Amino acid sequence: REQAFPPVVDERTRLLILGSLPGRRSLDARQYYANPGNGFWALVGMVIAVDLRALAYPARLDVLRAHRIGLWDVIAAAERQGSLDSAIRNPELRDLAAMAATLPGLTTIAFNGVKAASTGLRQLGAAAARYRTLTLLSSSGACAVRAEVKQADWLRLRDCLT
Repeated sequence: REQAFPPVVDERTRLLILGSLPGRRSLDARQYYANPGNGFWALVGMVIAVDLRALAYPARLDVLRAHRIGLWDVIAAAERQGSLDSAIRNPELRDLAAMAATLPGLTTIAFNGVKAASTGLRQLGAAAARYRTLTLLSSSGACAVRAEVKQADWLRLRDCLT
C-alpha cells in the first residue's frame, strides 16, 4: 500500500490545496509534487508570484506556509500500480472535516483535479458549506489541457488569498 504524506499546514492556513494521492516519484522522493512533469510548483508559484521551482523543497514549503497555503491529500493510503488516479484501489480516506476544523483561518479548499474533488467533497459532507470550494484542473502532466488554460484556472486561487 502506498502511504500519503502528513499535512503541510499551520494555524494561519487560509487555503488548503488537496490532491488525491502522491504519485510514484513523489513517494520515492518523500516530497509533494516531485515529478518534474507535474506543473504544481509552477502553477502555485504563478499564483503567489514566487518562482517556487528555483527553491529547495523545504523552502518551497516555508513559502507556502508564509502565504497561508496548506497541502494535503484526500487519500491516506491505497493500492496502486503506477501513478494515475484511475489506478487507485481500496483507498483509505482522510477525515477532511476534522482536519479543516483544526484550521481557524481556513476559508477555501481547492481540489487539485477531479479525483481529489469527488473524493474530498464526499468526505467533507455538510462541512463543505463552511468553505469556498474549488475544483482545479489537475496539475498533473497527464491532464492534457493547454498550459494557458490550466494557468487561468489556477489563477482563481489569487482571490482566495486576499
